[in-house]
Amino acid sequence: MSTVGLVVEYNPLHNGHLYHVQQSRKITDADAAIAVMSGHFLQRGEPAIADKWARAEMALRAGCDLVLELPVAYSAQPAQWFAYGAVAALAATGVCDALCFGSESGDAAALSRVADRLAAEPESMRLRLGELLKAGLPYPTAYADAARELLAAEGQADAAFGLSQPNHTLGLHYLLALRRLGSPIKAYSIRREKSDYNQASITDAAIASATALRKLIGEAGGALDGLAPYAPAATLEILRREAAAGRAPVAWAHFARPLFHLLGSLPASELAAYAEVTEGLEHRIKGALRELRSWRVDELLDLLKTKRYTRTKLQRTLARILLGHRKEDLDGERLAGGVQYIRVLGFTARGQALLKRMKKTAAVPVVHSAADGDWPFLAMDARATAVYAAAFAAGRPADAWRDYTEPPVRV
Repeated sequence: MSTVGLVVEYNPLHNGHLYHVQQSRKITDADAAIAVMSGHFLQRGEPAIADKWARAEMALRAGCDLVLELPVAYSAQPAQWFAYGAVAALAATGVCDALCFGSESGDAAALSRVADRLAAEPESMRLRLGELLKAGLPYPTAYADAARELLAAEGQADAAFGLSQPNHTLGLHYLLALRRLGSPIKAYSIRREKSDYNQASITDAAIASATALRKLIGEAGGALDGLAPYAPAATLEILRREAAAGRAPVAWAHFARPLFHLLGSLPASELAAYAEVTEGLEHRIKGALRELRSWRVDELLDLLKTKRYTRTKLQRTLARILLGHRKEDLDGERLAGGVQYIRVLGFTARGQALLKRMKKTAAVPVVHSAADGDWPFLAMDARATAVYAAAFAAGRPADAWRDYTEPPVRV
């Protein structure tokens, strides 16, 4: 059984995602699709609109066969570690033959040529990257600029096309991760159609970005009917069920009280110990708190944002503080060690057959519950679920412990 791996968030799953699943299986001639999906906190530092089990069900009903959780240690990271964790999870299954990601160009071969040059991290590029970061550029921009300069100096300027575009950046880091892990997984890419990754406006009758759909839901006061033209019927059905249970839609606003409690009660010296709090950001946070006119996370982000501190960087910072993730929990050595386990969120009958194969091929233990092991990253996932459950409008104390009690979704 040939398999293709997908790295996803599905926040929420929409028609563009459905196209990606279908085309990925088609161009790789795969019999099955494995999705590595972020849990409750996502790559841009945002909380997911619905919990990971609901989104796993969306994935399964859209054509994925096995959904694995990307640990929160990796899911709320900049592109390089997010990609590394996801690719490490796919490689660890021992059953993944291909990886297919969306990009602005759909040209995996061109990105592969860039990855071949950058995989060894040339010293000149590392030095230039450090200079650009000191000059105040955010990491994605600094990395893209340093890479372009290196390639231009070597007469390969054309190879650096589009590195500043978000899906090209992620795609490059998937390819770099494959090389650094020594994985034989073959990479493919599909061109994004009709909507950019972070496009907040809707310009097509059937395709819109997840960003635009979350904005649509927010402007509708949480109403979901507006999603109908842009998402599969199953997505709408699942979101309506979760909303009726008081578990969706979830947004940063639902975490304002616990977040501001932490930011206000912890001294700056303690804030500095948390992951993503860098270069004196703890003092900027304390200063911004005194300027607030309302207890709104969006207002805090607006006050904190600078050329260097992008909204995405700041959201990841707030997520790490909210979740209690300190710098030593997420140091480079721990992250470079790859996934410590494979957490199953859901499967189909075909996915169950893959799990049977993985008993022999997986490089790390395959688990269905947080009770199945005591790995640090798994404990972090369980704590993230407890924090996330506090946002539910009609939640129950038992929701905080679902990582121990909720079985994988079966479709």
